[in-house]
Amino acid sequence: MVKKQIITETKELENLVEVWQALTPEEQGYLKSNFFVQHFKKNEIIHYEGDKPTHMMCLIKGKIKIYKEGVGGRNQIVRIMQPTSYFAYRAIFAEENYNTTACAFESATVVLIPKEVIQKLIHQNLTLSYFFIRALSIDLGISDARQVNLTQKHIRGRLAESLIFMRDNYDLEEDGATINVYLSREDLANLSNMTTSNAIRTLSMFVSEKVIAMDGRRIKIIDEEKLRKISRLG
Repeated sequence: MVKKQIITETKELENLVEVWQALTPEEQGYLKSNFFVQHFKKNEIIHYEGDKPTHMMCLIKGKIKIYKEGVGGRNQIVRIMQPTSYFAYRAIFAEENYNTTACAFESATVVLIPKEVIQKLIHQNLTLSYFFIRALSIDLGISDARQVNLTQKHIRGRLAESLIFMRDNYDLEEDGATINVYLSREDLANLSNMTTSNAIRTLSMFVSEKVIAMDGRRIKIIDEEKLRKISRLG
């Protein structure tokens, strides 16, 4: 649910490259007059599980985690959004309330497009429709693979997979080895479907095996081949 003051910034449309290029000049003008930009602080909730969707969103800057509340208040991170990624639209297309919560785990800038606007554009633009069909299909494939891996792999394999997932999605810092995203031990555990204590213990094992090195929340991959092997073997 959008609760904060919303700020209009036309320049942010430049970041909606694929969607923007799919629109006709008239449709671009329509979108330009109906979108908003909102800035979220670290740990601020963007929408809650159970909220009624009102906007489709695109992350422009920062990082966002999408998670679902589990048994006993334990959360499961199902997705980590990176800049120029769209989210919060599945519930709109399905005509359902959100079944996950979105939270900024660092300061984030988000473009919001009212659901009536995106629905109108999709109904009249086949290229735009195909864009979101493809995006949903990719997300479904990732979700299917993650579901199997997080339920069938052992703890080491699950954590290794999460580290590889972050490495592949956020690339590396200038040293060519440090993952360019910093998660708390709890977030890393929630991403890997394990307890925080198990995540801490397994990270320590990876450090002792010289697979990774750690400096606070910074994780440096020392032996990527071995890490991928651990993930693959599960």
